[in-house]
Amino acid sequence: MIGIRYSNERGAADHEWLQSQHTFSFAGYHDPEHVGVSVLRVINDDKVTPGNGFATHSHRDMEIISYVKKGTIEHKDSMGHVKILPAGEFQLMNAGTGVTHSEYNPSDTEALEFLQIWIQPDVHGIKPGYQQKQFARSEGLQLIVSPDARKGSLLIHQDACLYQLQLNAEQFASLPLEPGRTVYVHVVSGAISVNNEQLREGDGATVKDVDVLEFAGMKNSEALIFDLP
Repeated sequence: MIGIRYSNERGAADHEWLQSQHTFSFAGYHDPEHVGVSVLRVINDDKVTPGNGFATHSHRDMEIISYVKKGTIEHKDSMGHVKILPAGEFQLMNAGTGVTHSEYNPSDTEALEFLQIWIQPDVHGIKPGYQQKQFARSEGLQLIVSPDARKGSLLIHQDACLYQLQLNAEQFASLPLEPGRTVYVHVVSGAISVNNEQLREGDGATVKDVDVLEFAGMKNSEALIFDLP
């Protein structure tokens, strides 16, 4: 079973300095039909104007993944991290017992475009943590996040994996699934087919009750694949 969430169906927020599209209910946008998939709660597609960003704010008991599509994030947090997150890098912050942080676009000229992703953890009240990594470009599927940090992936406190899919036109990849798993696919750029269903930039799909996912590139494309309980 595949349920498609088209890009133009997402919620939208316009704060002048921030243009955001919400795959799932978030802040002032609420859609009872789209409040998350399994433990995946937020995918926000954010565009931040030069010199602006999110002032210091707090999180608790959430696994927060950021992926920069264009530009740079300047990150500061209460754990003492002062980091620059450039395009192509992944960041995973475990909020645990509580953390405050800020995220800014330090450029005077270039817009920042990034995905903000929240996944519910399976353990609460643990020590906050921070991870950041640039993965070498790899055609096909590459493991980015896992519950055991295998293959150099970032560690998440949940029975969930995140894969980066990169395909050129007419390239293929497949992902076998264990019984009972739910998958969410989010297209970052380009266009792909998932088990013969076509998805374009910003589109998403929830996939259940299948043994394997078959991906095909319709042009040079990138997607994030969430393997969820």
